[in-house]
Amino acid sequence: MTESDLPLKRIARGKVREVYEVCRDQLLLVASDRVSAYDVVMAEPIPMKGAVLTQVSAWWFRQLDGLLKHHMISADADEIIKLVPALRGHREAIAGRAMLCRRGTVFPIECVIRGYLSGSAWREYAKQGTLAGETLPAGLQESGRLDPPIFSPATKAESGHDENITVGRMREVLGAEATAELERLTRLVYGKGRDVALQHGIIIADTKFEFAGTKEGEIILIDEVMTPDSSRFWPADGYRPGRPQPSFDKQPLRDWLDVERHAGRWNGDAPAPKLPPEVVTATSERYLEAYRRLTGTPLEF
Repeated sequence: MTESDLPLKRIARGKVREVYEVCRDQLLLVASDRVSAYDVVMAEPIPMKGAVLTQVSAWWFRQLDGLLKHHMISADADEIIKLVPALRGHREAIAGRAMLCRRGTVFPIECVIRGYLSGSAWREYAKQGTLAGETLPAGLQESGRLDPPIFSPATKAESGHDENITVGRMREVLGAEATAELERLTRLVYGKGRDVALQHGIIIADTKFEFAGTKEGEIILIDEVMTPDSSRFWPADGYRPGRPQPSFDKQPLRDWLDVERHAGRWNGDAPAPKLPPEVVTATSERYLEAYRRLTGTPLEF
């Protein structure tokens, strides 16, 4: 499914999700099978990707019940239809990929936390010994575990890319009290997630969370939570520090696009080249395997 069309007011459309207004206090998030890489949305969808993202998030929200407040009301299509009768007749469109949520005012900061040194954080450290301009200890390895994990907030630059900022800059934006509470909640959720995932053979190397404030004054965890799109998932049985790690996400897609760029067949801008069927299949299988490993069951809904 590349785009939803539901009898509700659509208030936002992102690279992957559509957001619908249910009422003043509730939203419906629908995850399509659209996929982006290097900030370009591909023309071809990845089958089941939207369902994996939604149901992985729902699984985590259930694990986090009692630890903190979150926005999920339900990710079960039949329950959602009972609560939102306008969706009767649209079960096929929402099955597996829709989440009914509490509404809140989103904090304009992504709460990134890194338990392992990888990706852009490793590249900055290798070059300058810093992360977001703040000095890290010498002698760290690529993909090495960080204890304690590093809280590394980010904001959106004008171009739409994530931009790492310092905690000091986050305080300037949100205030000291909100910054301290968001960092506490981020560490709390990641600590739980890292431990649970490791028991299932997955290393969550880093992840990002988003939070919102409700009209009752609560801070709630929102959006997707510890999915292969918002996190770096590594298979624990193949983990070797000192080098890049294989991952449970869109890596087959990125690898193929890298070949196309290096061969001069793609300049990195939209539109992206047409994806071969085998790349689409391999990417879909990678997402489904992440769900199976994490939850212990194949994805069904």
